[in-house]
This record gives sequence, structure tokens and C-alpha cells, in this order.
Amino acid sequence: MRILGIDPSVRCTGYAILESVGKTPTAIFFGKIQNPPRLTQAECAFRIYQTIRGLILEYRPEEVAMEGVIYVQNTRTAVALGGARGAAMAAIGEGNLPFFEYPAKSVKKAVTGTGGAQKNQVGFMMRAILGLKETPGPDEADALAIAMAHAQARVIGRLKAE
Repeated sequence: MRILGIDPSVRCTGYAILESVGKTPTAIFFGKIQNPPRLTQAECAFRIYQTIRGLILEYRPEEVAMEGVIYVQNTRTAVALGGARGAAMAAIGEGNLPFFEYPAKSVKKAVTGTGGAQKNQVGFMMRAILGLKETPGPDEADALAIAMAHAQARVIGRLKAE
């Protein structure tokens, strides 16, 4: 099972492709979409859409997992995050892929054992679990963790498609 994990954000969206066979997933590819501050939100959303669409076409994931909506106090931040999520979801919809969401605390608990884990702990665990040569950056590590949480949910049968 090939899974695309996405950690959406307007300025830095993390993504990861995991191959999950049995209990030992393998990281195929991961990275981030770094949108410079000079770009408008519309330009950022378009770059997110294009990149996610390209990943879907190149790596042919069978399912997509994304971090669920988080609570933010700032309305502008919420709208911007919604735009990033919408851009990614447009590419997912175009690819007609099953889509799953996971709360950040559930993802952290799945990969570190605690829902309150810090970003550096998530990165360290992704490096250890997946046998990576270097610790991934926070956005890439979160995307890897989201894909890993989905792979674990598949094994234990706790799936609920959007």
C-alpha cells in the first residue's frame, strides 16, 4: 500500500510517500513545499496544488492521509490553513483517491507513544523507525508521521475515509 502523507501549511507544506508492506513501512520520498513570503495566498495554494498533483501522478499513492483541522485563535491563520488544505484536497479529488484525516495528537501518539510529543521527538522517531540517514525537518517529519499513523490504522482496522 502506497500512502501520501500531507502536513498542510500555506508557507511550508510537508509531504511524504510511504510504502507500507506488513509491519515495516519504507519512506519512498519526502520533502516540503516552501512558499516564499513574497507570494500571495493564491499563488501559494496553486503551488501546493501543482506539487501534490505531481506527487500523485509520479508516485501513484493508493490513499492519502492529512493532518486534521487544528484549532487556531487567529482568523487569518485559520483561513490561510484552510486554503492550503483546500489546494491539497483539490489535487486529491482530481486523483480520485481515498482521503483520511488524523488529529495531530493521534499522529504523535502513534509514532512516539505520547500525544504531547514535541516536533524534534517526532523527527527523531521517524528517523529511527524508518531507518533514515538524517533526521527530517519538522514539516517532512510530520508528513512522514501522518502517513505512518495511517499505515498503523490500516493494520489495526481503524479507518474512516472522508
